[in-house]
Amino acid sequence: MNGMILLGAIIALALLGSRLFVVVGVATALCFILYVGEGETLQTLDRMVVKMESLTTKNVFLSIPFFIAAGAIMTKGGIARRLTDLASALVGWMPGGLAVASIIACIIFAAISGSSPVTLVAVGAVMFPALVKAGYPTNFSIGLITSAGSLGCMIPPAIAMLIYAISVQGSAAVDPADLFFAGLVPALFISGLLAIYAIWTGLSVPGSRQPFSAAEAWRALKGAAWALTLPVIVLGGIYGGVFTPTEAGAVAFAAAVAIATFVHRDVTPRQLPAILVEAATLMGSLILIVVLAFGLNDFLAEIDAPGLIRGWVQSADLNAWQFMLLTNVVLIVLGALMDSISATLVFAPILAPVAINHYGIDPIHFGIVFVVNMEIGYLAPPVATNLFVAAAIFRQPFVQVAKAIMPTLAIICLALVILIYVPAFSLLPLNLRDDGERPMEFPWAGRVEVEAPEEVAPVADPGRPLTLEEMMKQAKENVEKEEATEPAP
Repeated sequence: MNGMILLGAIIALALLGSRLFVVVGVATALCFILYVGEGETLQTLDRMVVKMESLTTKNVFLSIPFFIAAGAIMTKGGIARRLTDLASALVGWMPGGLAVASIIACIIFAAISGSSPVTLVAVGAVMFPALVKAGYPTNFSIGLITSAGSLGCMIPPAIAMLIYAISVQGSAAVDPADLFFAGLVPALFISGLLAIYAIWTGLSVPGSRQPFSAAEAWRALKGAAWALTLPVIVLGGIYGGVFTPTEAGAVAFAAAVAIATFVHRDVTPRQLPAILVEAATLMGSLILIVVLAFGLNDFLAEIDAPGLIRGWVQSADLNAWQFMLLTNVVLIVLGALMDSISATLVFAPILAPVAINHYGIDPIHFGIVFVVNMEIGYLAPPVATNLFVAAAIFRQPFVQVAKAIMPTLAIICLALVILIYVPAFSLLPLNLRDDGERPMEFPWAGRVEVEAPEEVAPVADPGRPLTLEEMMKQAKENVEKEEATEPAP
């Protein structure tokens, strides 16, 4: 009965066109009221407010508003156009050179803004018309730029990585700087596969090459010189220990304002308030989703969801490769049905401890694989943020954009499979830095037996998934058993 009430409320809100944070907030409140304790009411849901307050103490979270504001200023300030001009001048002589230049421009811009949608808007607005004018097929141009724009999830300082680092705790916790460093090789690997696809397509496009001009390359380099200093300042400062990932957001914002306003003069001081208001609107909606999803995480902890999932995994007797394959299939489906940030906040704290404690998967490796899944979530219909963004900036029907993305989406899925089972892609940079302290082999031989933090009540029928009511009953039985074994005061 409770499950029907919860499901009905979510469906009703969806049909009414409610915002995502409203759906998440109502679902979280109903979960506590329906399933946690008899005295839980709307008046006693102060835990959600406490969670909102505690989020402000997470230093990693404080960097996200700065990166979003920096991305907004760079989009308005013409930095993307200067980067695309440079990339075109350097690789335009290749088959498919303009398409490869689009990928390079997305990589560089993502290393400055840290945002996938912002990268797509900034680079796509410049490169899509140029590709179509050069004779590239429209669907190819849409798919390539939309996929390359989504590399913002992988290129440090990616906001998706910061969200993942915020969401996982305990044995699954990761240092954002380590996650940034580990994401470099996977991002370049995916970019390389997309570049091969671009070159192969360019071979059949007449006139896709342009003669190389040293004078043009020099002119473009001078025009983009200040823009190129931004990723050097941000990433060099993080890896050089000059400032933390949190402080890097403030540095990126200050540098973007200085370059766009005083060097390039593409943004006037009078335009800054309007740009910052636009960035604040985006950040406001993001904050609400994050804090409400953290409240939902509290509910999942209350019913011991990680322990229950661990029990399912143990009863299914899955090997490590089977668990990772199943996990990624589930994550791709979830990413296609809900916002990627919400999916990270809800499911990363559940799945990461199981992968790390039960199978011995490296925390950084699992984090990179999870983020790549979220990149796919930005592209996989029906709920795909970047597809809606692409449909808007390219002025194309959503169905056409969804169709155009399929070849490049297949390439990224192929890259995901390789990244899952070859941890060296994720761990090699860290091993070179730390003198080989991390094992880079995937545990093919089966489960890595790691003692579970707590005992999980046996499942009556391991072949059938539990309902939410059965999960609550089992969790209460575990709590009562622990209270019964405690010595009297």
